[in-house]
Amino acid sequence: MPKYIDMPKLSDTMSEGTLLKWRKQVGDKISTGDVVAEVETDKATMEMESFADGILHKQLVSEGTKVSVGEHIALLLGKGEAAPADDAPPSGDTKPASSAPAPKKAEAAEAAQAKASAPAGTTKATAPADAGERVKASPLAKKVAASKGVELQGLVGTGPGGRIVAKDVEAAQSGGGKAPTAAVPAAIPSTPAGEGDKRIPLSGMRRIIAERLLASKTQLPHFYLYIEVDAGPLMKARGELNAITETTGGPKLTVNDFVLRAVIAAAVRVPAVNASFAGDAIIQYGSVNLAVAVAVDDGLVTPVIREAQKKTLADLSLAVKDLATRARGKKLKPDEYAGGTITVSNLGAYGIEQFSAIINPPQAMIVSVGAIVKKPVVNDSNEIVVGQRMSVGLSADHRVVDGAVGATYLAELRKLIENPTLMLL
Repeated sequence: MPKYIDMPKLSDTMSEGTLLKWRKQVGDKISTGDVVAEVETDKATMEMESFADGILHKQLVSEGTKVSVGEHIALLLGKGEAAPADDAPPSGDTKPASSAPAPKKAEAAEAAQAKASAPAGTTKATAPADAGERVKASPLAKKVAASKGVELQGLVGTGPGGRIVAKDVEAAQSGGGKAPTAAVPAAIPSTPAGEGDKRIPLSGMRRIIAERLLASKTQLPHFYLYIEVDAGPLMKARGELNAITETTGGPKLTVNDFVLRAVIAAAVRVPAVNASFAGDAIIQYGSVNLAVAVAVDDGLVTPVIREAQKKTLADLSLAVKDLATRARGKKLKPDEYAGGTITVSNLGAYGIEQFSAIINPPQAMIVSVGAIVKKPVVNDSNEIVVGQRMSVGLSADHRVVDGAVGATYLAELRKLIENPTLMLL
């Protein structure tokens, strides 16, 4: 039976994707699990797998095209099978060949969301559509609007990509059918490009990064704390352990491995930082799902190590190397980007001594790690000696983490870094 490959939802916030490259061509035989295309999502460029077998009869979109989640992108046929007339969607119980949210389930989820108010700082209102512009609205929003006599034109959409969802219609109806107002900041004009300048269009990933960083910096009340730690004991422990692993074939440990282990252990000791703001509550997580910032060609991604508190130093080392390698090779699966509770960003390898990171919503904290530098310090005998120092910063959401809590967390982090044997317990 004919099957369509649909644009799948490859991340929790994805509403559309750009088909960058076809990996299978018309006439190719496709088996379940085969990579059929490369898709740029709001988080990364990913390989899209087929969830069915067949022969690729037709590519319905060309490379470089933006496609909404759930839309058809290709048609698969069985051997000797005829294509539907005009490639129309096959009737009956034909299922898509790739995963996409079912409309009924999507409507049910949206209806449930419409009954509750959205948490503060989690929705992004988009300016209303101009007259004559196609209105982007969910099927449920259209049904609700029709039943309540609310005009969709002019409503402010707070769904993915500015799409109007049911709760937007409900809000308009309760306000007498008028569109809710949204503060739209004035755009800051750039200096026009001149001769010899290059205008680089934003990729989907870069655009989403810009939107989320702006939302985080303007909607989350950031505050910052910094400490300088003695990295000498950590460097000594690293050298000793690497000397052992060289003979046993274990992984070579990096400074970052130790820092990640300390960040995790400190979060276990101060669980209030392993949390997020949920409107009328604070969610404190039982596991530390550590997101690690990894630089890729088109920006920054944050793959997640789940239940990181259960992993040994060697386990973390292997996990980070694997995630970073696959992130740069565009091999990560969608669920490996989701569910982080704390993020670590380390720019020490670039020679940066100290910096302030922007929080990765909906998390409440990000730890920034600088380079280890040699500098004159005063020891316990009041002597000036050469010491190894590392700056560690903390950016926190003040709705969740108070200053005293952040300071307590950094004190625990300092204790672990300066006494690395505690990380092994």
